[in-house]
Amino acid sequence: MTPGPRLVVVDMQRVFADAGSAWATPGYATAEAGVRRLLPAFAGRTVFTRFVAPAEPAGAWIPYYRDWPHQLRPADDPIWDLTADLDAQGAPVVTATTFGKWGPDLAVATAGDDRLVVAGVSTDCCVLSTALAAADAGRFVTVVADACAGLSEADHRRALDAMALYGPLITISDAADVLSRVGS
Repeated sequence: MTPGPRLVVVDMQRVFADAGSAWATPGYATAEAGVRRLLPAFAGRTVFTRFVAPAEPAGAWIPYYRDWPHQLRPADDPIWDLTADLDAQGAPVVTATTFGKWGPDLAVATAGDDRLVVAGVSTDCCVLSTALAAADAGRFVTVVADACAGLSEADHRRALDAMALYGPLITISDAADVLSRVGS
């Protein structure tokens, strides 16, 4: 990867984009437009993440999937695919069975700079979980509010407000500001 901040695109997948999905994110299209706006400025510095169900839920995931049994599908099920408009185009894709994607795989995929720019869905779940863990691991995190979406506008705002409490480890910005700082 080339030097500079890394763009981490969290869980922009069919399961969250499809309005008929039990896990649909209502503002997905808005988040996707924001992500598409960011991608050219982060060419060679983008990592996508993907949520998939575990083969065998364990611990607290057992009652979780009791509520969502129809989502217990294999990792290669098309519902877990990135949406076509955001095909990874050769960028690394980190797949995890957890809401938060920060861990050894994402740390390696974003190595070379301590700055992450995070966008995706849902702000109040996977984005929040990823940003907090990355910041806790010592990365500076910028969450791009207009390139994220929550399960509701209120949930989106609450998650952004919670992450803002972690300043200066986490900052909340918008795509225009991020693009002005990365030279696009």
